[in-house]
Amino acid sequence: MDFGEVIDEQVNQRVTALAARVKDAAMTGVVSLIPTYRALTVGYDSTQIRQAMLVTQLQALLTKPDAPGQRAKCWTIPVSYGGDHGVDLATLAALHHLTPQQVISLHCAATYRVYMIGFMPGFAYLGGLDSRLHTSRRESPRLKTPAGSISIGGMQTAVGSVEAPSGWHLIGRTPVRSFVPDRETPFLFSAGDRVRFTPVAAADFTRLRAQPDYLPDWTWQ
Repeated sequence: MDFGEVIDEQVNQRVTALAARVKDAAMTGVVSLIPTYRALTVGYDSTQIRQAMLVTQLQALLTKPDAPGQRAKCWTIPVSYGGDHGVDLATLAALHHLTPQQVISLHCAATYRVYMIGFMPGFAYLGGLDSRLHTSRRESPRLKTPAGSISIGGMQTAVGSVEAPSGWHLIGRTPVRSFVPDRETPFLFSAGDRVRFTPVAAADFTRLRAQPDYLPDWTWQ
């Protein structure tokens, strides 16, 4: 179900609002909901419901107004910036005629929206990056980037989940594990959540990463 052709917060809010309504409706046959930047994919079991009936029910939900003031989790994510954890920080700063500390300050000043989870399990695409940090992706992608990488690509920033290839610029790393298969909720983030970053020393990253059950703080927003 498509809502637009652009990366836009209002479009994404419509996507997540519909996903919430479908979930609350507990519709027979619906087995999965995948919200993205501008669309909602609804997976269903055709032995339980026919497509025409499903479409009719979804269209009915579309006519309902979005719930006002939907609450979202706002996560505070610690990040060790630069050094071995953020090998592109200095280069990205120089490209924008900034110091590395200015990049860190700008990156931590915003409150981001999780637009979607994708590419790899638990990988969070975030919108709301300061325009002064918008940076085209690397000409030569890396074959491996570590789990927990904090990166910038185009007009977005992201929280990496597992070791994976990437053409984004690595500016830091978080000890937060955003995907743990055997956790009660394997994915830490959901589309529509909010994220704020806070800088920590490399030693604090090591200490927190050593705690397998470590979870970041969050509040309702």
